[in-house]
Amino acid sequence: MTQPLDELSFETQLVHAGERAGWPTGEPTTTPIYTATTYTYDSMVEVDRVFAGEERGYVYTRYGNPTVAALEEAVRLFEKGAGACAYSSGMAALHAALLACELEPGSVILASQDLYGVTLQLLNTVFAPFGVKVALVDLSERERLWAAARDLRPRAILVETISNPLLKICPIDVCAEVAREVGARLIVDNTFATPYLCQPLELGADFVVHSATKYLSGHADAIGGVVVARDEADLLALRGVVKTVGGVLSVWEAYGILRGLKTLALRMRQHCENARRVAERLASHPLIRRVHYPLLVENERETAARVLRALSGGGLVSIELKDGSREAAFRFMEALRLCVRATSLGDVFTGVLHPATSSHREMSPAQRAKLGISDSLIRISVGIEDVTDIIADLEQALEKSMR
Repeated sequence: MTQPLDELSFETQLVHAGERAGWPTGEPTTTPIYTATTYTYDSMVEVDRVFAGEERGYVYTRYGNPTVAALEEAVRLFEKGAGACAYSSGMAALHAALLACELEPGSVILASQDLYGVTLQLLNTVFAPFGVKVALVDLSERERLWAAARDLRPRAILVETISNPLLKICPIDVCAEVAREVGARLIVDNTFATPYLCQPLELGADFVVHSATKYLSGHADAIGGVVVARDEADLLALRGVVKTVGGVLSVWEAYGILRGLKTLALRMRQHCENARRVAERLASHPLIRRVHYPLLVENERETAARVLRALSGGGLVSIELKDGSREAAFRFMEALRLCVRATSLGDVFTGVLHPATSSHREMSPAQRAKLGISDSLIRISVGIEDVTDIIADLEQALEKSMR
């Protein structure tokens, strides 16, 4: 393609990014799967230059691979960053982004209290034992956010664009302003939003993290993670983590995720439209105590208007049953006929998860209660099926949950 991709629409970029990067003969129309672990050259001078980064090329797949590089370039383009680095999972990617912030004993990570449960584990069981201090803050309380940042002078601020599982929208623009004032690096986990709904680097973030397992792949058949950096200078640290820690993304996974990206815009439009209709329908259901969905809450709508693509609240809906018990939640999930009981999200099918026994099970009941994660909370990753079929399945399961 001769026309620069950054001059084309997002939807067109999704189809062509990472492809036809330049081949000696017979250029393939899609990126091949390069299974080779090593690469050879006629000249040792060339090898030396590639090792040094002075010349484009590959020597060992832990250092780089053409299939993986195609995925990295595609996600870099979508997030409008200086560069991207892929990893074996979303957690490996998040770990790398934190390491790139040059944390040391005494450094502070200021994090949203509404993070994925395993992310909190990473902070408390991997970084804290090495003397890194972790402080949690409610991002909806802006005065406390500012006060905590000015008092603690964090090295890194960690947030999620859309929180897991209560689906709160992060005021990324405000967090970026806070980070700039106190000299912190802002890391945004953009997994739930994807670059289709939000591009955090444009709002002032330093790093964007994706669990590519979710919406980027979209088909429940690949695990991976990606970090996109705003500044090219951060790429050395990000790639250094892959080389030394070894969280290398498989070429097969890279190929699957790159293929999934082609339909991201189409899928996200349907995910979001279906989620809106599910949320609006369930909001008045007599067996539901509360529906968590950004566009149903006034202050969340205001933040979403600044952070997300217009009139979009994402593809997830969380509900709390009026019964309030874990038993009712289990009965509801076991009664589902179409929706799939699955511990992930962002797939083409509708997936349903019970946070208290999955994503946040390592927390104590008191900790979950403090965050608003009740035993009857259920997270629904709304798929791209016909929404009337999704709603019918949810409603029949609700009726059975009360028996």
